[in-house]
Amino acid sequence: MVYLLAATAAAGLAATAAFDPLGWRAPAGGAGGAAAGTVRIVYPLAGAVFPPDIAPPTFRWVAAGPGAVPAAWRAALVLGDGSRIEARLDGPLWRLGERQWGDAVRRSTGRAVRLVVRPADGRGVGGEAAFAISDDPVGAPIFYREVNLPFIEAVKDPTLIRWRLGAVGSPDPPPVVLEKLPVCGNCHSFSADGRVLGMDVDYANDKGSYAIAPVAREMVLDEAKMITWSDYRRADGEPTFGLLSRVSPDGRYVVSTVKDRSVFVARPELAFSQLFFPFRGILAGYDRRERRFFAVRGADDPNLVQSNPAWSPDGRWIVFARSRAYDLRNLRDRLKVLLSPQECEEFLRQGRSFRFDLYRVPFDPNAGGASPAPVALPLAGASGNGMSNYFAKFSPDGKWIVFCRAASFMLLQPDSSLWVIPAVGGQARRLECNTGGMNSWHSFSPNGRWLVFSSKANGPYTQLWLAHFDERGRSAAPVLLEHFTAPDRAANIPEFVSAAPGAIAAIRERFLDARSWVRAGNAFLEGPDYDGAIRCYRKAIALDANSAEARARLGSALLAKDLPAEAAPQLARAAALDANNAVARLDLGRALAALKRPAEAAEQFRAALRAAPDFAQAHFQLSLLLAAGGDRTGALAHARRVVQVAPDFPEGLVHLGTLLLEAGRPAEAAEALRKAAAACPTNARVHASLGLALLGQGKPGEAAAAYRAAVRIDGRFEPALRGLALTLVAGEAPSPADVAEAVRLARKACEVTGNAAPEPLDALAAVYAAAGRPAAAVAAAEAALRAAEAAGKATLARAIAGRLVSYRRAAGIR
Repeated sequence: MVYLLAATAAAGLAATAAFDPLGWRAPAGGAGGAAAGTVRIVYPLAGAVFPPDIAPPTFRWVAAGPGAVPAAWRAALVLGDGSRIEARLDGPLWRLGERQWGDAVRRSTGRAVRLVVRPADGRGVGGEAAFAISDDPVGAPIFYREVNLPFIEAVKDPTLIRWRLGAVGSPDPPPVVLEKLPVCGNCHSFSADGRVLGMDVDYANDKGSYAIAPVAREMVLDEAKMITWSDYRRADGEPTFGLLSRVSPDGRYVVSTVKDRSVFVARPELAFSQLFFPFRGILAGYDRRERRFFAVRGADDPNLVQSNPAWSPDGRWIVFARSRAYDLRNLRDRLKVLLSPQECEEFLRQGRSFRFDLYRVPFDPNAGGASPAPVALPLAGASGNGMSNYFAKFSPDGKWIVFCRAASFMLLQPDSSLWVIPAVGGQARRLECNTGGMNSWHSFSPNGRWLVFSSKANGPYTQLWLAHFDERGRSAAPVLLEHFTAPDRAANIPEFVSAAPGAIAAIRERFLDARSWVRAGNAFLEGPDYDGAIRCYRKAIALDANSAEARARLGSALLAKDLPAEAAPQLARAAALDANNAVARLDLGRALAALKRPAEAAEQFRAALRAAPDFAQAHFQLSLLLAAGGDRTGALAHARRVVQVAPDFPEGLVHLGTLLLEAGRPAEAAEALRKAAAACPTNARVHASLGLALLGQGKPGEAAAAYRAAVRIDGRFEPALRGLALTLVAGEAPSPADVAEAVRLARKACEVTGNAAPEPLDALAAVYAAAGRPAAAVAAAEAALRAAEAAGKATLARAIAGRLVSYRRAAGIR
């Protein structure tokens, strides 16, 4: 009835335009969202249906024709009973007051309304839009999550994520009921009666953790309300993240994806700053009454990925998204959640698609043993259509399924749109409520007459929209829940709750322990956001002063901020609490070395090696320390050990090569540096070091090639510029072209160091001498000598002084 009324009103503007409350006649065919003379109505959308219990809306329009934008406007609402509300406005929007909107609702419920707008000076023509006010109330609040963007920022600091619960009728933003949770909280769902809440919440270092709690005005999430999906067949040794869980209509069961892996990667663009979809996983359930896990038979094939479970209202069926299981070619860490672009390059860069079909299976928590497994059947209209079909939701009467469809992947897709099919499958139809942006995350009101969903119709931040849904499975154009979203937050995962708006006033956690804060700090550290990490680690220590992990992490973060004096006591305490913590010992050694306490630093590196004899970083740091102290033999021994236990560690190979060069063993140095260059083909320093080793072997041609590779990688890398310049003039009779290039390279080496570093100036002097320009060589050498003396490099200064004598002699200077 209401859907037909709104559609008729939108289509019939021309027929009703003869009655004009503002004393003018609008052109035929004007409608919301379409140009009508000089005015285009932006909101409401043509044919929109408002619930009677929604907060007063804000109508918006723009001047669409040529000429100056009017300074003032006249607007009117022609109500369902023929009366009208008029206003004179200074700008192109009309915020209705509660009294005005209340009058409109009383006089127009179940009938069409016209919005008519024109310039106040009477010039030109205006525009109009038709909408309707339904006699179906929403009757339930919406629980949803508010997230800062881009996605990677929310991952780094989950305390900024907020959860709200509120009614559509409140003119104020819904109250925040949960915030400042320092661990990830994701998908949530409620039982049909609104008495049970389930939520994915990281707890106790377990990504599979899940909170199940009775709904109350003051809710507490504590250890007693936690389960972990990792307990399902834990002996398998497979990691579980347990995403996209759903509470059953009666609140007794929960179903989730387990043994799962997902493409979960941050992207640079603001609007679609993550790519998420599972590529492995089966469905498992949990019986709250019997406290047991069980397989969802028919949806537990490890050769498939089965996700996105949705319950039928009677709890007898589960509809889920299914595809063939997949293995990422570049995935190395099975326990990692947020993946890198390189690990997902086949989807991000190579154009590979991943599509899901919807299947349905009867739910039997006792199925198993020798009895045949239920057979999952594809849903006609939502499978085998060359698209990706996901996120199914049943209408409360069980007649319809609304789902998302996109070209590929799942959830946050730019082309995601809402489609409807009969609950048993059938002809799919695109819903009329779809906006021009992404449409997803939908939920039915308990009375089945309203569908809330997220959309990016108005920009990168998702907003919540509300659409009327009738018994025939048809929807009207949606209305915006404009007061539900802050301008700098994305609203997602909206869910109607069969409860009063104030049923939940606050949700508080009482499960966070020191480890939870350590994990939160680790997320900051990956940012890197050292200040955020330090705050979290200090909170962990406040909860557990004897947490060696928290103190070790805090020390590492302080060290990363170049605060060794603050880092050292934390790391010393961590080492005292856990004598075998090799990483704490390593970082304590680094802090002590920075504090110019080399003997103590060396002892900590040795302690790290006693705890972990093959710890490459400890060998590396000890070798650096010994080399700086003049113990070349000890430094070389530990450098060799580095490349034995970590042959692909480029810094270790470079360090070994450098030590071998200093020891007068260029052939061995070149061998190590060739390996380093192969491991790090884009590292300019590695190639430059190789050039030096090859030059020491008397191979100027190969040395020049190595230096050129370094210069190609980084045209401002001074050691490579200097090395190549010297190599080009190292022969008996360098060619004029080589000499000219050497001069250019040496000058650039000086330029990139501000003409203040002695080494490139010394090289420039040598190049000038080879070029037959002794006077220029003298000037460059004198500048190099002054720079060396200013830098306190006495050995280099003496060498430059010796060369300066020969340059002066060649220039005839006494």
